[in-house]
Amino acid sequence: MAVYTEVSIDEAGTFLTSLQLGTLQTMEGCAGGIENTNYFVTTDQAPYVLTLFERLTAEQLPYYLRLMKHLAFRGIPVPDPAANRDGDVLHQLCGKPAAVVNRLRGKCELAPGLDHCRQVGATLARMHLAGHDFGMQQPNLRGLPWWNETVPVVLPHLEAPQADLIQAELAYQNHIAAQSAYSVLPRGAIHADLFRDNVMFESVNGQPQLSGFFDFYFAGTDAWLFDLAVCLNDWCVDLSTGAADLERSRAFVQAYQGVRPLTAHERTLMPAMLRAGALRFWLSRLWDWHLPREASMLKPHDPTHFERVLRQRIANPVTLQALWPYAPTLPETTAP
Repeated sequence: MAVYTEVSIDEAGTFLTSLQLGTLQTMEGCAGGIENTNYFVTTDQAPYVLTLFERLTAEQLPYYLRLMKHLAFRGIPVPDPAANRDGDVLHQLCGKPAAVVNRLRGKCELAPGLDHCRQVGATLARMHLAGHDFGMQQPNLRGLPWWNETVPVVLPHLEAPQADLIQAELAYQNHIAAQSAYSVLPRGAIHADLFRDNVMFESVNGQPQLSGFFDFYFAGTDAWLFDLAVCLNDWCVDLSTGAADLERSRAFVQAYQGVRPLTAHERTLMPAMLRAGALRFWLSRLWDWHLPREASMLKPHDPTHFERVLRQRIANPVTLQALWPYAPTLPETTAP
């Protein structure tokens, strides 16, 4: 959520008024994140998030915005994009595609405990099922084809051990993707970036309560297991070493399975998908670190964290049996 495009108070106020969202009172650029321009704006009606899209095109954006609309209608706690009089949720501001969504209550939990992990796991499974009948399709734009294109771009910036690791892992993931078991993994809309800083919690009677998932602008149609793996690699790791925190991982997976039990192929491929999730974010952080764009408030993430996570996932595979020893043997199916 860096600021690439400067928006004036007058421009923002006129824009919000045109959407019948009230009179602008406050406006603040958002630090954190690296893809889009984001502002926290408050009107006399409610607080919102104003986003100008810097990389995604007007052809790609309806998928993300309509997905949020679909999930919100299904009762999943996500931002609901504001529509104009014609029902359009994609707009233009300062020559850029733009959207406005309601700002979720609460704050992010950067040091999650077991209860946080349980709530995110269960809500992620609900989100997957709620999106199963979403009519639009769009590939995960940071999936395997992007990895194959981007590894050669970052290789010149790596030391020999890093280059060897990233090329070997890319070859492994291409091998996994060619297997029949991978082709029948249950698929649908995934968030693909559901890190700790993309989930909000409120305090209710002194207890944390999940108030929403946000930042769906990496979403796409992909294996639900990949989405679960991305979450486990962030919510359930020791940040200093990248090692899996098995207690939090068990809480997360058991809560997910309580809503949507994993299929046999998903159980088999979980270690491979944990490696895939680590590769994806190591690679994107390398790209952003070595090939940054200019932006006010831009803070690229340190790529070495996900290098450590990947090395941990290779050296110490995390299996479903380790997370849920008493998981039932389920008949194979590709349906939810």
